[in-house]
Amino acid sequence: MAELIDGRCFEQLLERRVALTPDATMLVDDSGARVSFAGYREATERLAAGLQVRGVGAGTHVSWILPTTAQAVVLLGALRRLGAVQNPIIPMYRHREVGFIARQSGARLLVVPGTYRGFDYAEMGRDIAAEIDGLDVLDASQGLPGGDPASLPPADPPTEAADAPVRYLLYTSGTTSDPKGALHTDATIRATSRGLAARLGVHAEDRVGIPFPITHVGGLCWVFVSLLSGASILLIEVFDPERSIDFLATEGVTMAGAGTAFHLAYLEAQRQRGGAPIFPHVRCFPGGGAPKPPQLHYDLKREIGGAGIPSGYGLTECPIISNASPDDPDEKLAHTEGRPSPDEARVRVVDLQGRECGPAEEGEIRALAPQCCRGYLDESLNEDAFDEQGWFRTGDLGYLDADGYLVITGRLKDVIIRKGENISAKEIEDLLYQHPKVGDVAVIGLPDPQTGERACAVVAPKTAADPLSFDEMRDWLREHELMIQKTPEQLEIVDEVPRNPSGKIQKKDLRERFEKQPFERGR
Repeated sequence: MAELIDGRCFEQLLERRVALTPDATMLVDDSGARVSFAGYREATERLAAGLQVRGVGAGTHVSWILPTTAQAVVLLGALRRLGAVQNPIIPMYRHREVGFIARQSGARLLVVPGTYRGFDYAEMGRDIAAEIDGLDVLDASQGLPGGDPASLPPADPPTEAADAPVRYLLYTSGTTSDPKGALHTDATIRATSRGLAARLGVHAEDRVGIPFPITHVGGLCWVFVSLLSGASILLIEVFDPERSIDFLATEGVTMAGAGTAFHLAYLEAQRQRGGAPIFPHVRCFPGGGAPKPPQLHYDLKREIGGAGIPSGYGLTECPIISNASPDDPDEKLAHTEGRPSPDEARVRVVDLQGRECGPAEEGEIRALAPQCCRGYLDESLNEDAFDEQGWFRTGDLGYLDADGYLVITGRLKDVIIRKGENISAKEIEDLLYQHPKVGDVAVIGLPDPQTGERACAVVAPKTAADPLSFDEMRDWLREHELMIQKTPEQLEIVDEVPRNPSGKIQKKDLRERFEKQPFERGR
Protein backbone atom coordinates (compact mmCIF):
# COMPACT_ATOMS: atom_id res chain seq x y z
CA MET A 1 0.00 0.00 0.00
CA ALA A 2 1.23 3.50 -0.81
CA GLU A 3 2.32 5.47 2.24
CA LEU A 4 -0.34 7.91 3.42
CA ILE A 5 0.19 10.57 6.03
CA ASP A 6 -1.93 10.60 9.16
CA GLY A 7 -4.07 13.42 10.46
CA ARG A 8 -7.45 13.68 12.13
CA CYS A 9 -8.73 16.86 10.49
CA PHE A 10 -8.34 18.87 7.29
CA GLU A 11 -6.02 21.47 8.79
CA GLN A 12 -3.73 18.88 10.35
CA LEU A 13 -3.49 16.99 7.07
CA LEU A 14 -2.72 20.20 5.18
CA GLU A 15 -0.07 21.25 7.69
CA ARG A 16 1.67 17.88 7.52
CA ARG A 17 1.47 17.70 3.73
CA VAL A 18 3.01 21.16 3.36
CA ALA A 19 5.80 20.14 5.74
CA LEU A 20 6.55 17.08 3.59
CA THR A 21 6.10 18.31 0.00
CA PRO A 22 5.57 22.08 0.00
CA ASP A 23 6.55 22.66 -3.62
CA ALA A 24 4.82 19.64 -5.14
CA THR A 25 1.84 20.39 -7.36
CA MET A 26 -1.54 19.94 -5.70
CA LEU A 27 -3.91 21.45 -8.28
CA VAL A 28 -3.87 22.03 -12.02
CA ASP A 29 -6.98 23.26 -13.80
CA ASP A 30 -7.70 23.50 -17.49
CA SER A 31 -7.66 27.30 -17.43
CA GLY A 32 -3.93 27.19 -16.64
CA ALA A 33 -3.92 27.60 -12.85
CA ARG A 34 -1.23 25.57 -11.10
CA VAL A 35 -1.05 25.51 -7.28
CA SER A 36 1.51 23.85 -4.99
CA PHE A 37 0.60 22.52 -1.54
CA ALA A 38 2.33 25.47 0.13
CA GLY A 39 0.65 27.87 -2.30
CA TYR A 40 -2.69 26.27 -1.52
CA ARG A 41 -2.30 26.83 2.22
CA GLU A 42 -1.34 30.47 1.63
CA ALA A 43 -4.29 31.05 -0.72
CA THR A 44 -6.81 29.46 1.66
CA GLU A 45 -5.60 31.57 4.58
CA ARG A 46 -5.79 34.81 2.60
CA LEU A 47 -9.30 34.00 1.44
CA ALA A 48 -10.33 32.88 4.93
CA ALA A 49 -9.23 36.24 6.30
CA GLY A 50 -11.25 38.02 3.63
CA LEU A 51 -14.36 35.96 4.31
CA GLN A 52 -13.97 36.59 8.03
CA VAL A 53 -14.46 40.29 7.36
CA ARG A 54 -17.78 39.39 5.72
CA GLY A 55 -18.92 37.65 8.89
CA VAL A 56 -17.97 34.05 8.20
CA GLY A 57 -16.65 32.19 11.23
CA ALA A 58 -16.92 28.93 13.14
CA GLY A 59 -20.33 27.38 12.59
CA THR A 60 -21.47 29.86 9.92
CA HIS A 61 -23.47 28.09 7.23
CA VAL A 62 -22.15 28.90 3.75
CA SER A 63 -23.58 27.51 0.52
CA TRP A 64 -21.46 27.69 -2.61
CA ILE A 65 -21.83 26.86 -6.29
CA LEU A 66 -18.65 26.97 -8.35
CA PRO A 67 -17.33 25.03 -11.34
CA THR A 68 -14.46 22.58 -11.02
CA THR A 69 -11.52 24.98 -10.82
CA ALA A 70 -8.63 25.73 -8.49
CA GLN A 71 -10.63 28.69 -7.16
CA ALA A 72 -13.34 26.31 -5.91
CA VAL A 73 -10.84 24.11 -4.07
CA VAL A 74 -9.29 27.19 -2.45
CA LEU A 75 -12.75 28.28 -1.27
CA LEU A 76 -13.30 24.81 0.17
CA GLY A 77 -10.06 25.10 2.17
CA ALA A 78 -10.78 28.66 3.29
CA LEU A 79 -14.19 27.75 4.67
CA ARG A 80 -12.66 24.76 6.40
CA ARG A 81 -9.96 27.00 7.93
CA LEU A 82 -12.67 29.17 9.46
CA GLY A 83 -14.64 26.22 10.82
CA ALA A 84 -17.70 27.15 8.77
CA VAL A 85 -20.35 24.58 7.89
CA GLN A 86 -19.99 24.51 4.13
CA ASN A 87 -22.57 23.32 1.68
CA PRO A 88 -21.23 22.70 -1.85
CA ILE A 89 -24.06 22.67 -4.41
CA ILE A 90 -23.76 21.08 -7.86
CA PRO A 91 -24.18 23.69 -10.64
CA MET A 92 -27.14 21.89 -12.23
CA TYR A 93 -29.36 23.04 -9.34
CA ARG A 94 -31.58 26.04 -9.96
CA HIS A 95 -33.81 28.40 -8.00
CA ARG A 96 -36.14 25.79 -6.49
CA GLU A 97 -33.39 23.50 -5.19
CA VAL A 98 -30.90 26.21 -4.21
CA GLY A 99 -33.62 28.23 -2.48
CA PHE A 100 -34.81 25.17 -0.57
CA ILE A 101 -31.25 24.32 0.52
CA ALA A 102 -30.34 27.86 1.55
CA ARG A 103 -33.54 28.22 3.54
CA GLN A 104 -33.36 24.82 5.24
CA SER A 105 -29.64 25.09 6.07
CA GLY A 106 -29.86 28.62 7.43
CA ALA A 107 -27.16 29.79 5.03
CA ARG A 108 -25.77 33.25 5.73
CA LEU A 109 -23.67 33.45 2.56
CA LEU A 110 -24.21 32.08 -0.95
CA VAL A 111 -21.16 32.07 -3.24
CA VAL A 112 -21.98 31.88 -6.97
CA PRO A 113 -19.96 31.96 -10.22
CA GLY A 114 -21.69 34.93 -11.89
CA THR A 115 -22.87 33.85 -15.33
CA TYR A 116 -21.70 30.33 -16.07
CA ARG A 117 -22.59 28.18 -19.07
CA GLY A 118 -25.26 30.67 -20.12
CA PHE A 119 -27.03 30.84 -16.76
CA ASP A 120 -26.94 33.89 -14.48
CA TYR A 121 -26.27 32.44 -11.02
CA ALA A 122 -25.72 35.92 -9.57
CA GLU A 123 -29.25 36.97 -10.54
CA MET A 124 -30.63 33.72 -9.13
CA GLY A 125 -28.69 34.33 -5.91
CA ARG A 126 -30.05 37.84 -5.55
CA ASP A 127 -33.60 36.58 -6.10
CA ILE A 128 -33.14 33.91 -3.44
CA ALA A 129 -31.53 36.38 -1.02
CA ALA A 130 -34.55 38.65 -1.41
CA GLU A 131 -36.67 35.78 -0.07
CA ILE A 132 -34.43 34.84 2.88
CA ASP A 133 -33.59 37.27 5.67
CA GLY A 134 -29.89 37.55 6.45
CA LEU A 135 -28.60 35.79 3.30
CA ASP A 136 -25.73 37.56 1.53
CA VAL A 137 -24.53 36.75 -2.01
CA LEU A 138 -20.91 36.77 -3.17
CA ASP A 139 -20.25 36.74 -6.91
CA ALA A 140 -16.95 34.89 -7.36
CA SER A 141 -16.63 36.06 -10.96
CA GLN A 142 -15.90 39.52 -9.54
CA GLY A 143 -13.08 38.09 -7.41
CA LEU A 144 -13.00 36.58 -3.93
CA PRO A 145 -11.95 38.71 -0.93
CA GLY A 146 -8.50 38.52 0.60
CA GLY A 147 -7.15 39.52 4.00
CA ASP A 148 -4.30 39.23 6.47
CA PRO A 149 -3.87 35.62 7.70
CA ALA A 150 -2.54 37.02 10.99
CA SER A 151 -6.11 38.05 11.81
CA LEU A 152 -7.37 34.46 11.76
CA PRO A 153 -8.33 32.67 14.98
CA PRO A 154 -6.83 29.25 15.79
CA ALA A 155 -8.01 26.47 13.50
CA ASP A 156 -10.25 23.66 14.73
CA PRO A 157 -8.17 21.39 16.97
CA PRO A 158 -7.91 17.71 16.01
CA THR A 159 -10.57 15.62 17.76
CA GLU A 160 -11.54 12.00 18.05
CA ALA A 161 -13.90 10.88 15.29
CA ALA A 162 -16.89 10.68 17.63
CA ASP A 163 -16.37 14.30 18.71
CA ALA A 164 -15.62 15.78 15.29
CA PRO A 165 -17.90 18.75 14.56
CA VAL A 166 -20.14 18.79 11.49
CA ARG A 167 -18.34 20.88 8.87
CA TYR A 168 -19.93 19.65 5.60
CA LEU A 169 -23.58 19.65 4.58
CA LEU A 170 -23.92 17.60 1.40
CA TYR A 171 -27.27 17.34 -0.35
CA THR A 172 -28.42 14.36 -2.35
CA SER A 173 -29.54 14.82 -5.93
CA GLY A 174 -33.23 15.03 -5.01
CA THR A 175 -34.48 13.67 -8.34
CA THR A 176 -37.81 12.52 -6.88
CA SER A 177 -38.34 14.96 -3.99
CA ASP A 178 -36.67 17.80 -2.15
CA PRO A 179 -32.91 17.30 -1.67
CA LYS A 180 -31.79 15.74 1.62
CA GLY A 181 -28.86 17.26 3.51
CA ALA A 182 -26.38 14.73 4.92
CA LEU A 183 -24.20 15.84 7.84
CA HIS A 184 -20.49 15.05 7.43
CA THR A 185 -17.33 15.70 9.42
CA ASP A 186 -13.61 15.64 8.73
CA ALA A 187 -13.65 12.16 10.26
CA THR A 188 -16.25 10.76 7.87
CA ILE A 189 -14.60 12.28 4.79
CA ARG A 190 -11.12 11.27 5.96
CA ALA A 191 -12.25 7.66 6.45
CA THR A 192 -13.77 7.64 2.97
CA SER A 193 -10.69 9.14 1.37
CA ARG A 194 -8.19 7.00 3.21
CA GLY A 195 -10.02 3.85 2.12
CA LEU A 196 -10.16 5.09 -1.48
CA ALA A 197 -6.47 6.02 -1.55
CA ALA A 198 -5.44 2.72 0.01
CA ARG A 199 -7.49 0.58 -2.36
CA LEU A 200 -6.28 2.42 -5.46
CA GLY A 201 -2.70 2.63 -4.22
CA VAL A 202 -2.59 6.40 -4.78
CA HIS A 203 0.89 7.88 -4.37
CA ALA A 204 2.66 11.21 -4.76
CA GLU A 205 3.47 10.67 -8.44
CA ASP A 206 -0.16 10.14 -9.40
CA ARG A 207 -2.05 12.66 -11.52
CA VAL A 208 -5.77 12.23 -10.95
CA GLY A 209 -8.33 13.51 -13.45
CA ILE A 210 -11.45 15.12 -11.97
CA PRO A 211 -13.95 15.78 -14.80
CA PHE A 212 -17.05 15.88 -12.57
CA PRO A 213 -18.40 18.69 -10.33
CA ILE A 214 -16.00 19.47 -7.47
CA THR A 215 -19.13 20.20 -5.40
CA HIS A 216 -20.03 16.50 -5.53
CA VAL A 217 -19.03 14.49 -2.46
CA GLY A 218 -16.43 12.76 -4.64
CA GLY A 219 -14.71 16.09 -5.25
CA LEU A 220 -14.33 16.70 -1.53
CA CYS A 221 -12.97 13.17 -1.06
CA TRP A 222 -10.34 13.58 -3.77
CA VAL A 223 -9.09 16.79 -2.16
CA PHE A 224 -8.54 14.78 1.02
CA VAL A 225 -6.85 12.03 -1.03
CA SER A 226 -4.45 14.62 -2.42
CA LEU A 227 -3.50 15.74 1.09
CA LEU A 228 -3.15 12.16 2.31
CA SER A 229 -1.01 10.96 -0.60
CA GLY A 230 0.61 14.01 -2.19
CA ALA A 231 -1.04 13.26 -5.56
CA SER A 232 -1.91 16.04 -8.00
CA ILE A 233 -5.51 16.75 -9.02
CA LEU A 234 -6.27 17.70 -12.64
CA LEU A 235 -9.47 19.78 -12.64
CA ILE A 236 -11.75 20.01 -15.67
CA GLU A 237 -14.25 22.87 -15.58
CA VAL A 238 -16.51 21.64 -18.38
CA PHE A 239 -15.83 18.25 -19.89
CA ASP A 240 -15.30 18.44 -23.63
CA PRO A 241 -14.05 15.19 -25.20
CA GLU A 242 -11.53 16.87 -27.51
CA ARG A 243 -10.13 19.60 -25.29
CA SER A 244 -10.38 17.79 -21.95
CA ILE A 245 -8.70 14.63 -23.17
CA ASP A 246 -5.83 16.69 -24.59
CA PHE A 247 -5.50 18.45 -21.21
CA LEU A 248 -5.37 15.16 -19.31
CA ALA A 249 -2.85 13.71 -21.74
CA THR A 250 -0.61 16.77 -21.61
CA GLU A 251 -0.64 16.71 -17.82
CA GLY A 252 0.30 13.02 -17.74
CA VAL A 253 -2.88 11.65 -16.17
CA THR A 254 -2.31 8.35 -14.36
CA MET A 255 -5.84 7.91 -12.97
CA ALA A 256 -8.43 8.85 -15.57
CA GLY A 257 -11.72 9.12 -13.74
CA ALA A 258 -14.36 9.01 -12.99
CA GLY A 259 -17.43 7.18 -14.23
CA THR A 260 -19.08 5.50 -17.18
CA ALA A 261 -19.91 8.66 -19.14
CA PHE A 262 -16.28 9.79 -19.10
CA HIS A 263 -14.87 6.32 -19.71
CA LEU A 264 -17.08 5.98 -22.78
CA ALA A 265 -15.75 9.31 -24.04
CA TYR A 266 -12.14 8.20 -23.54
CA LEU A 267 -12.80 4.97 -25.39
CA GLU A 268 -14.50 6.74 -28.29
CA ALA A 269 -11.61 9.21 -28.56
CA GLN A 270 -9.09 6.37 -28.66
CA ARG A 271 -11.05 4.67 -31.43
CA GLN A 272 -11.36 7.85 -33.45
CA ARG A 273 -7.73 8.88 -33.08
CA GLY A 274 -6.21 5.42 -33.36
CA GLY A 275 -2.50 4.83 -32.99
CA ALA A 276 -0.72 5.33 -29.69
CA PRO A 277 -2.73 5.35 -26.42
CA ILE A 278 -4.32 8.71 -25.70
CA PHE A 279 -3.13 8.43 -22.07
CA PRO A 280 0.37 6.90 -22.23
CA HIS A 281 0.90 7.08 -18.46
CA VAL A 282 -2.49 5.82 -17.29
CA ARG A 283 -2.51 3.25 -14.46
CA CYS A 284 -6.25 2.81 -14.21
CA PHE A 285 -9.66 4.38 -14.76
CA PRO A 286 -11.31 4.89 -11.33
CA GLY A 287 -15.07 4.55 -11.53
CA GLY A 288 -18.09 5.31 -9.40
CA GLY A 289 -21.37 7.15 -9.33
CA ALA A 290 -23.20 4.40 -11.19
CA PRO A 291 -22.62 0.73 -12.08
CA LYS A 292 -20.48 0.19 -15.19
CA PRO A 293 -21.09 -2.16 -18.11
CA PRO A 294 -18.62 -5.02 -17.49
CA GLN A 295 -17.42 -4.98 -21.11
CA LEU A 296 -16.24 -1.38 -20.68
CA HIS A 297 -13.52 -2.55 -18.30
CA TYR A 298 -12.10 -4.95 -20.87
CA ASP A 299 -12.37 -2.41 -23.71
CA LEU A 300 -10.48 0.31 -21.83
CA LYS A 301 -7.75 -2.04 -20.68
CA ARG A 302 -7.24 -3.51 -24.14
CA GLU A 303 -7.51 -0.34 -26.21
CA ILE A 304 -5.91 2.35 -23.99
CA GLY A 305 -3.97 0.44 -21.36
CA GLY A 306 -3.62 0.32 -17.60
CA ALA A 307 -5.52 -1.95 -15.24
CA GLY A 308 -9.00 -1.07 -16.47
CA ILE A 309 -11.75 0.12 -14.12
CA PRO A 310 -11.32 -0.31 -10.35
CA SER A 311 -14.71 1.10 -9.45
CA GLY A 312 -16.30 1.89 -6.13
CA TYR A 313 -19.76 2.11 -4.65
CA GLY A 314 -21.27 4.61 -2.27
CA LEU A 315 -23.79 7.36 -1.73
CA THR A 316 -23.68 10.96 -0.56
CA GLU A 317 -24.71 9.72 2.88
CA CYS A 318 -22.11 6.97 2.98
CA PRO A 319 -19.44 7.59 0.33
CA ILE A 320 -17.30 4.82 -1.16
CA ILE A 321 -18.46 1.93 0.99
CA SER A 322 -16.46 -0.39 -1.22
CA ASN A 323 -13.77 -0.06 -3.88
CA ALA A 324 -11.81 -2.37 -6.15
CA SER A 325 -8.04 -2.37 -6.45
CA PRO A 326 -6.10 -2.18 -9.74
CA ASP A 327 -4.49 -5.45 -8.61
CA ASP A 328 -7.80 -7.32 -8.50
CA PRO A 329 -8.47 -10.01 -11.15
CA ASP A 330 -10.20 -8.86 -14.32
CA GLU A 331 -13.36 -10.76 -13.46
CA LYS A 332 -13.69 -8.83 -10.20
CA LEU A 333 -12.86 -5.49 -11.82
CA ALA A 334 -15.41 -6.00 -14.57
CA HIS A 335 -18.29 -7.37 -12.53
CA THR A 336 -17.95 -5.97 -8.98
CA GLU A 337 -17.46 -2.77 -7.02
CA GLY A 338 -14.62 -4.27 -5.00
CA ARG A 339 -14.53 -5.15 -1.33
CA PRO A 340 -15.75 -3.09 1.64
CA SER A 341 -13.31 -0.26 2.32
CA PRO A 342 -10.63 -0.60 5.02
CA ASP A 343 -10.91 1.18 8.37
CA GLU A 344 -13.76 -0.90 9.76
CA ALA A 345 -16.29 -0.44 6.97
CA ARG A 346 -18.93 -3.16 7.16
CA VAL A 347 -21.46 -4.15 4.51
CA ARG A 348 -24.34 -6.57 4.84
CA VAL A 349 -27.10 -7.66 2.48
CA VAL A 350 -30.60 -8.37 3.80
CA ASP A 351 -33.81 -9.66 2.26
CA LEU A 352 -37.20 -7.97 2.53
CA GLN A 353 -37.73 -9.50 5.97
CA GLY A 354 -34.39 -8.17 7.24
CA ARG A 355 -32.71 -11.59 7.22
CA GLU A 356 -29.02 -11.55 6.32
CA CYS A 357 -28.42 -13.01 2.88
CA GLY A 358 -25.80 -15.61 2.04
CA PRO A 359 -23.10 -15.33 -0.66
CA ALA A 360 -24.51 -14.42 -4.09
CA GLU A 361 -28.02 -13.99 -2.61
CA GLU A 362 -29.58 -10.70 -3.69
CA GLY A 363 -30.98 -8.24 -1.17
CA GLU A 364 -30.76 -4.66 0.00
CA ILE A 365 -27.26 -3.37 0.75
CA ARG A 366 -26.76 -1.81 4.18
CA ALA A 367 -23.65 -0.21 5.62
CA LEU A 368 -22.15 0.49 9.04
CA ALA A 369 -18.96 2.41 8.46
CA PRO A 370 -16.90 5.36 9.72
CA GLN A 371 -17.61 7.19 6.45
CA CYS A 372 -21.36 7.21 7.07
CA CYS A 373 -22.89 10.61 7.76
CA ARG A 374 -24.19 11.69 11.15
CA GLY A 375 -27.71 11.64 9.78
CA TYR A 376 -29.71 14.29 7.98
CA LEU A 377 -30.17 17.96 8.76
CA ASP A 378 -33.89 17.16 8.72
CA GLU A 379 -33.87 14.67 11.60
CA SER A 380 -37.31 13.33 10.65
CA LEU A 381 -35.61 11.49 7.75
CA ASN A 382 -33.30 9.47 9.99
CA GLU A 383 -35.76 6.84 11.14
CA ASP A 384 -36.32 5.51 7.62
CA ALA A 385 -32.65 5.88 6.65
CA PHE A 386 -31.15 3.75 9.43
CA ASP A 387 -32.32 0.39 10.74
CA GLU A 388 -32.68 -0.57 14.40
CA GLN A 389 -28.97 -1.49 14.69
CA GLY A 390 -27.79 1.76 13.11
CA TRP A 391 -27.03 0.34 9.65
CA PHE A 392 -27.67 2.73 6.76
CA ARG A 393 -30.31 1.53 4.31
CA THR A 394 -28.88 2.28 0.87
CA GLY A 395 -31.96 1.39 -1.16
CA ASP A 396 -29.67 -0.47 -3.58
CA LEU A 397 -29.90 -4.13 -4.49
CA GLY A 398 -26.88 -6.39 -4.74
CA TYR A 399 -24.95 -9.21 -3.15
CA LEU A 400 -21.58 -10.14 -1.73
CA ASP A 401 -19.90 -12.92 -3.68
CA ALA A 402 -18.04 -15.82 -2.09
CA ASP A 403 -14.84 -13.73 -1.97
CA GLY A 404 -16.50 -10.75 -0.27
CA TYR A 405 -16.73 -8.52 -3.39
CA LEU A 406 -19.82 -6.36 -3.75
CA VAL A 407 -22.02 -6.67 -6.85
CA ILE A 408 -24.71 -4.06 -7.55
CA THR A 409 -27.79 -5.40 -9.30
CA GLY A 410 -30.08 -2.37 -9.23
CA ARG A 411 -32.23 -0.14 -7.07
CA LEU A 412 -35.13 -1.28 -4.92
CA LYS A 413 -37.16 1.27 -6.87
CA ASP A 414 -35.55 0.28 -10.19
CA VAL A 415 -36.84 -3.27 -10.33
CA ILE A 416 -39.34 -3.74 -13.15
CA ILE A 417 -42.28 -5.87 -12.01
CA ARG A 418 -43.88 -7.54 -15.02
CA LYS A 419 -46.82 -9.86 -14.24
CA GLY A 420 -45.54 -10.15 -10.68
CA GLU A 421 -42.03 -11.16 -11.77
CA ASN A 422 -39.03 -9.02 -10.86
CA ILE A 423 -36.80 -7.97 -13.77
CA SER A 424 -33.37 -6.44 -13.19
CA ALA A 425 -32.79 -3.43 -15.46
CA LYS A 426 -29.03 -3.73 -14.99
CA GLU A 427 -28.94 -7.33 -16.22
CA ILE A 428 -30.50 -6.26 -19.52
CA GLU A 429 -28.35 -3.13 -19.77
CA ASP A 430 -25.13 -5.11 -19.35
CA LEU A 431 -26.11 -7.48 -22.16
CA LEU A 432 -27.24 -4.75 -24.55
CA TYR A 433 -24.10 -2.69 -23.97
CA GLN A 434 -22.10 -5.54 -25.55
CA HIS A 435 -24.00 -5.20 -28.85
CA PRO A 436 -21.79 -3.58 -31.50
CA LYS A 437 -24.46 -1.03 -32.40
CA VAL A 438 -25.01 0.21 -28.82
CA GLY A 439 -23.11 3.23 -27.55
CA ASP A 440 -25.04 3.67 -24.28
CA VAL A 441 -28.21 2.17 -22.86
CA ALA A 442 -30.79 2.49 -20.09
CA VAL A 443 -33.63 0.10 -19.34
CA ILE A 444 -36.67 1.53 -17.59
CA GLY A 445 -40.04 0.27 -16.43
CA LEU A 446 -43.13 1.90 -17.90
CA PRO A 447 -46.75 1.48 -16.73
CA ASP A 448 -48.65 -1.13 -18.71
CA PRO A 449 -52.36 -1.96 -18.41
CA GLN A 450 -51.83 -5.65 -19.24
CA THR A 451 -48.62 -6.53 -17.38
CA GLY A 452 -48.37 -3.86 -14.69
CA GLU A 453 -45.04 -2.71 -16.06
CA ARG A 454 -43.14 -3.34 -19.26
CA ALA A 455 -39.41 -3.05 -19.89
CA CYS A 456 -38.33 -0.33 -22.30
CA ALA A 457 -34.76 -0.18 -23.63
CA VAL A 458 -33.51 3.33 -24.37
CA VAL A 459 -30.47 3.14 -26.64
CA ALA A 460 -28.00 5.74 -27.90
CA PRO A 461 -26.50 4.13 -31.02
CA LYS A 462 -22.76 3.92 -31.51
CA THR A 463 -23.33 5.27 -35.04
CA ALA A 464 -26.33 7.52 -35.57
CA ALA A 465 -26.80 6.33 -39.14
CA ASP A 466 -26.99 2.68 -38.07
CA PRO A 467 -29.25 2.38 -34.99
CA LEU A 468 -30.22 -0.85 -33.28
CA SER A 469 -33.52 -2.30 -34.48
CA PHE A 470 -36.09 -3.99 -32.27
CA ASP A 471 -35.51 -7.36 -33.95
CA GLU A 472 -31.73 -7.02 -33.52
CA MET A 473 -32.21 -6.27 -29.83
CA ARG A 474 -34.56 -9.24 -29.33
CA ASP A 475 -32.32 -11.64 -31.22
CA TRP A 476 -29.20 -10.49 -29.36
CA LEU A 477 -30.80 -11.03 -25.95
CA ARG A 478 -32.08 -14.46 -26.97
CA GLU A 479 -28.61 -15.44 -28.21
CA HIS A 480 -27.27 -14.44 -24.80
CA GLU A 481 -29.88 -16.61 -23.10
CA LEU A 482 -31.93 -13.89 -21.44
CA MET A 483 -35.34 -15.17 -20.37
CA ILE A 484 -38.02 -14.28 -22.91
CA GLN A 485 -40.09 -12.72 -20.11
CA LYS A 486 -37.24 -10.26 -19.44
CA THR A 487 -36.78 -9.11 -23.04
CA PRO A 488 -37.85 -5.45 -23.38
CA GLU A 489 -41.16 -4.98 -25.16
CA GLN A 490 -40.23 -1.48 -26.27
CA LEU A 491 -37.13 0.09 -27.84
CA GLU A 492 -36.50 3.82 -28.06
CA ILE A 493 -33.54 5.35 -29.91
CA VAL A 494 -32.11 8.61 -28.52
CA ASP A 495 -29.13 10.81 -29.39
CA GLU A 496 -27.81 10.58 -25.85
CA VAL A 497 -28.74 8.74 -22.66
CA PRO A 498 -29.16 11.50 -20.03
CA ARG A 499 -26.83 11.28 -17.05
CA ASN A 500 -26.33 13.59 -14.09
CA PRO A 501 -22.88 15.09 -13.30
CA SER A 502 -21.84 12.01 -11.31
CA GLY A 503 -22.70 9.68 -14.20
CA LYS A 504 -26.01 8.28 -12.97
CA ILE A 505 -28.63 7.74 -15.65
CA GLN A 506 -31.59 10.07 -15.21
CA LYS A 507 -34.24 7.36 -15.43
CA LYS A 508 -36.92 9.59 -13.99
CA ASP A 509 -36.52 11.90 -16.99
CA LEU A 510 -36.70 8.97 -19.38
CA ARG A 511 -39.83 7.59 -17.75
CA GLU A 512 -41.54 10.97 -17.98
CA ARG A 513 -40.51 11.24 -21.63
CA PHE A 514 -41.72 7.83 -22.79
CA GLU A 515 -44.53 6.73 -20.48
CA LYS A 516 -47.20 8.66 -22.39
CA GLN A 517 -45.97 7.83 -25.87
CA PRO A 518 -48.09 5.45 -27.98
CA PHE A 519 -46.98 1.85 -27.64
CA GLU A 520 -47.82 -1.03 -29.96
CA ARG A 521 -47.41 -4.47 -28.41
CA GLY A 522 -46.02 -7.37 -30.42
CA ARG A 523 -43.47 -5.65 -32.61
